[in-house]
Amino acid sequence: MTDGRRPWVGGPAARFPDVRRIALLRGGGLGDLVFALPAAEALAAAHPEAELTLLGTPGHAALLRGRPSPFSDVEVLPARPGVRDGAEDPAATAAFLARMRSRRFDLAVQVHGGGGNSNPFLLALGARHTVGLRAEGAPPLERTVPYLYYQHEVLRALEVAALAGAPAVDLEPRLPLTPAEEEVRRAAAGGPPTVVLHPGATDPRRRWPPAAFAAVASALAADGAAVVVVGDASETGLVEELLAAVDPVHAHRVRSTAGRGTLPELVDLLLRASLVVANDSGPRHVAAALGTPTVGVYWFGNALNAGALSRGRHRLQLAWTTRCPVCGVDVTVVGAPRCPHDDSFVADVEVAAVLADARALLAGPQRPD
Repeated sequence: MTDGRRPWVGGPAARFPDVRRIALLRGGGLGDLVFALPAAEALAAAHPEAELTLLGTPGHAALLRGRPSPFSDVEVLPARPGVRDGAEDPAATAAFLARMRSRRFDLAVQVHGGGGNSNPFLLALGARHTVGLRAEGAPPLERTVPYLYYQHEVLRALEVAALAGAPAVDLEPRLPLTPAEEEVRRAAAGGPPTVVLHPGATDPRRRWPPAAFAAVASALAADGAAVVVVGDASETGLVEELLAAVDPVHAHRVRSTAGRGTLPELVDLLLRASLVVANDSGPRHVAAALGTPTVGVYWFGNALNAGALSRGRHRLQLAWTTRCPVCGVDVTVVGAPRCPHDDSFVADVEVAAVLADARALLAGPQRPD
């Protein structure tokens, strides 16, 4: 359905009157914020006079700092089970909620999971109106859509925005560049290609084997690309394993920044990159939102939720694993107890297929003007 030329995801609902202050709850990682951006753009367009506040994480605040976005400000969430990781300080949570209530939000929007923990938190903000997701058994909000696991996160959040009378502005997440970032990208254009690899992922079952990444690194280095491997401090072991497997003939063209550097430095690297090859992970999602071409290695279930929507600049290689490689339990059943095994679900993705996608993207002018 469309509103003029703007599409609705889900059924349209009437806008709430006199909305001047909106809170959007979305914790989690960088990718979680990226997937919420189209919903935020929709809310901002539907309520152009309103202030839109993100209730997010320190990483979200760092990514948005100094950048054009639909948000007027970011409030960093306190640690609280099911809202933000970490040991909760009840006094800090109470102080945060009291401060949020003093802001007198007209509308609070929950796109942070099924609502078992996030809906009570949202209701405690004291907003006049509430909309969001609701899994079975979660507390109700004024307007909700069912939380069912297999739905793309972008479309899930846009369906919530529709509950507040906000049709979509864009279906793909985009992080507008600052003038300095635009200059970084212009300066990087035309030189030898730089390929960024990220072998990590929060869930180890989403990780393509380091040896497979190493084979891609070796082949692209042999093609003349400079290869940079990224990862946080918890991923240095993965990166070291990858580097050890790189063809020694081309190892001088492969370097690592894993375990060091800041988020702004990672963003700078992603802007300079000609291509990012990664698992279903935050750096891949941020790179795509910045306009950098990507090749993603995905378990098919995760691709339903978090795969790139377009193919001009982004490619996916899928693993069709349906059972744990160790114990054989069906891993497609939503809500079933997780088996104890962390073996990769994506190990059978072929190096040749990923490499073909990478070379195809490197060969063409895939970036926006």
